[in-house]
Amino acid sequence: MDDFSDDALIKKLQDEIIEDARKHYSEEAIDRWLNPRNFGILESAQGYGKQAGTCGDVMEVWLAVADDRVREARFMTEGCGPTVACGSMATEMATGKTVQEALRITDKAIIQALRGLPREHEHCAALAADTLREALRDYLASSKEPWRKLYKG
Repeated sequence: MDDFSDDALIKKLQDEIIEDARKHYSEEAIDRWLNPRNFGILESAQGYGKQAGTCGDVMEVWLAVADDRVREARFMTEGCGPTVACGSMATEMATGKTVQEALRITDKAIIQALRGLPREHEHCAALAADTLREALRDYLASSKEPWRKLYKG
């Protein structure tokens, strides 16, 4: 096969996968899976969390906080498309909120914002919410005990 044929085959397979996903996922979830917002490491973060989900997916969240408000939230994951979508949505929802408001972001709120998830992937939203909360708790602990920042790796 020549390069054009390989590229055409890959494109066809990608299109078929996305079309099949549309039978099970909302456009919001698919968009955040294919075009995640806030994906990547945040240098000099004031809060950090890392969690492993029940399925083995791992998520990390970094937060920049100023004046008790989440100014920026970023995430990375070694996970499936729904986990990527949930991490993206969780960081979107947290950005601009006060720390206390962000602490109230739940897996159910993430699922609702994504316009639903199949039951077998709802744990992805729990992973995102738990990891966000861990990063927020890390920020709160560091802000109350500034010496902790010296020992962060």
